[in-house]
Amino acid sequence: MKLFDRKKDPGSEAGPQVVLLVEGMHCSSCGLLIDDELEDIAGVRSSSTNAKTGRTTVRLEEGTAVEIAALIAAVEQAGEYTARPAD
Repeated sequence: MKLFDRKKDPGSEAGPQVVLLVEGMHCSSCGLLIDDELEDIAGVRSSSTNAKTGRTTVRLEEGTAVEIAALIAAVEQAGEYTARPAD
């Protein structure tokens, strides 16, 4: 884990994305822990978690397939959080 070592990619707004609903966050530090875990997954370009809304937006590299289950497992590894895909 690279605590608070955020990926900076000028093209991070482009490409496919997955939105997860996360429960169990208490503050913005929770979101940063989740983002760090998600960004360790191969194929994840960036992650942005908002503790107030309970949403995580994961941006993927073009042409990369990442299993939703792997993203959920990374969120759960970050702490006592649960996640599910947003509708």
